[in-house]
Amino acid sequence: VQLQASGGGLVQAGGSLRLSCTTSRIIFNRNVMRWYRQTPGKQRELVAAITPGGTTNYADSVEGRFFISKDNAKNAVYLQMSSLNPEDTAVYYCAAGLYGYPPAYWGQGTLVTVSS
Repeated sequence: VQLQASGGGLVQAGGSLRLSCTTSRIIFNRNVMRWYRQTPGKQRELVAAITPGGTTNYADSVEGRFFISKDNAKNAVYLQMSSLNPEDTAVYYCAAGLYGYPPAYWGQGTLVTVSS
């Protein structure tokens, strides 16, 4: 597994969680790091992304509530999730790919469950 995601769990609505993803230095430095999420019966959704230069973008559904960041020294990317609601319940995946291309690398997924 070239990307290792962690940090999922059970949280009450309105709460917060932070997801972490670590990878190799080569993958981290060359690729856009992304967080996706997927629920049963739905397509995988891009939640947030951060470029090697630090430019970020977010899905409309999480804008203002989620924050993606990275630690260059640790080859790690984080997703700070706040004001969680039950619609945020999903398996969250860390992914990496070149800018303008689909991800070439995927993590194993981490489950986030938000209870009402």
